[in-house]
Amino acid sequence: MDKMKFRQVHLDFHTSPDIAGIGEKFDKKQFQDMLRLGHVDSITLFSKCHHGYSFHPTKVNVMHPGLKFDLLGAQMEACREIGVRTAVYVSAGFDEKYAFEHPDCVVRFTPSYPVDFLSSARYHCLCFNTPYLDLLIAQIREVMENYHPEEIFLDICDIRPCFCNHCIAAKRKAGVDPHDEAAAMVYGREVYYKYADAVERAVHDIDPCCAVFHNAGRLPMDDRKFISYDTHLELEGLPTGGWGYDHFPMTASYSRSLGKEYLGMTGKFHRSWGEFGDYKHPNALRYETSLSLAFGAKCSIGDQLHPTGYMDPSTYALIGAAYAEVEKKEPWCRDVRAVSDIAVLAHRPPVGANRVLLEKKYLFDIIDKFCDVDKYKLIVLPDRVPYDGDLAEKLRRYLANGGKILATGNSCFDGDGRFLGLDCLKITGQNENKPNYMRPLSGAGFTNGAADYLMNTDSFLFEADGSFEDFAFEEDSYFNRTADHFCSHAHSPRDPASQRRGAVISGNIGYICWKVFQDYAEAGSLHLKELAAAMIERLTGGERTLTVKGLPDRGVVTLNEQPAENRLINHLLFSHTSVRGENVEIIEDVVPVFNVEVAVKTGRPPKAVVMQPQGEHIPFKYEDGAVSYTVPKLEMHQMIAIEF
Repeated sequence: MDKMKFRQVHLDFHTSPDIAGIGEKFDKKQFQDMLRLGHVDSITLFSKCHHGYSFHPTKVNVMHPGLKFDLLGAQMEACREIGVRTAVYVSAGFDEKYAFEHPDCVVRFTPSYPVDFLSSARYHCLCFNTPYLDLLIAQIREVMENYHPEEIFLDICDIRPCFCNHCIAAKRKAGVDPHDEAAAMVYGREVYYKYADAVERAVHDIDPCCAVFHNAGRLPMDDRKFISYDTHLELEGLPTGGWGYDHFPMTASYSRSLGKEYLGMTGKFHRSWGEFGDYKHPNALRYETSLSLAFGAKCSIGDQLHPTGYMDPSTYALIGAAYAEVEKKEPWCRDVRAVSDIAVLAHRPPVGANRVLLEKKYLFDIIDKFCDVDKYKLIVLPDRVPYDGDLAEKLRRYLANGGKILATGNSCFDGDGRFLGLDCLKITGQNENKPNYMRPLSGAGFTNGAADYLMNTDSFLFEADGSFEDFAFEEDSYFNRTADHFCSHAHSPRDPASQRRGAVISGNIGYICWKVFQDYAEAGSLHLKELAAAMIERLTGGERTLTVKGLPDRGVVTLNEQPAENRLINHLLFSHTSVRGENVEIIEDVVPVFNVEVAVKTGRPPKAVVMQPQGEHIPFKYEDGAVSYTVPKLEMHQMIAIEF
């Protein structure tokens, strides 16, 4: 498994043909010096960028008109002299030169989608069901034959509906209605797999060991074939570029169930890709790379090379501030696997559930319907997981073997309204009253006690048999807000006469009638998190592999097993974030946290508990199968090795 390097740079080089002097300031020694300054051990270099030109001599494309030598070859030679791994980037979905010359090959996402080269500065996505695919494959094969990289990185690769002339003709020939938009997505999937198969042959016919990654900018769930063409995963997620700091933990928590190595891809940019002259604070990159390590990932940091080929010293000092620390931490991050108590079973990114479990410090994975569920103490089915017969059977077996499930909204109810096809719990309809209210039976676990709490999202009417007890009630408002009748500034207050069951729990099934995780993702109200956590605690009896005290809500805790070293690695992270500009979440200051208390159920006494990479032993107790210790001071990231 552990073949990827820990300290990669993704060196963007999207360079207009209107710029001259490309690479004129490239100097092998300066290039190598910057990689050393940045503690870089792997780098992604460009063969062809979004503009469509090659940065090396080529027989199948056009070399950039401002370039007079083999820039890619010179960069690769410089890397190999100092032992830096090389990946080669080929822009697959964007090739603006080709798009302008062959507008018939541009993806038309709808039948009336315009192909416009005048109104705005943008790239045009190319359809793989056109002659462009043959050119792209020839470009990949040329790179493989001439440069023999360790990896091919292909960008802007996704399944797309298309109504270009080529797709219309091909659909008609295949007997597919070209007007059918749903059929267009199905056909687009076939087109993507044809492209991916062609890439596979082009790369692995020449070098079966070469890594391949197709970057879609997203990681689809429930589509194992889509990711089967990737030898590893590079999880793009620039926190300041709109993703936020909870995005990477979510994608990593899913990726680790897929059996592939994965990298966390962030950037040195203040906001997003392609910025020149805008830099993060070093503490931001230190935190982001530490977060990757905590979730079992290697690291990748995006940079953009100036057209002259000169490597920016400020950028590599910034990257080096993070990667110098990563280099020291690597021995405790190799060949690890996560320890998790809970699984969130979803078919799309479960943003709200991810936030609740992160903030409440649970150890969890995010899984799809193909994953094994038996190892988890609890399965969470958030809000709208579609009913699937095979999945329902798997979950019924899990329940029969003592597993616990928390379902919310309308997750996994069959066509007759039965939860997992069982008669004990049935949805009878959707509540048209929205927003409405939730009142817990007990105030335990709720900061503001047993109050009437606002619930903003859809809720469902249901029946539960006598094996379920009430946990919370649903209360309607007097009426929905319309022009005909409204109350106050926002919504009507609760109607005391409308109370009904809202959340129920049995021995091994908990059900919440609201889409509570969607509500938390959108509104972030405290009581939503507390309702989900209170149900989890009741279902699991409070049993956790790891508990932590003194770590703020934005703190992150993970536990990894390192079998080859016979130890557990506990990661603790905390960083203070601020919002700057127009909703740009940034990290600048390091705010220490003192006396963080941790208890880990190990079932066997450890020989030592050591803060790493400092090598500092700390006192611990072992009682009732659990080891407990206190981390005296946490500054952004601390690893604690529990050694046996």
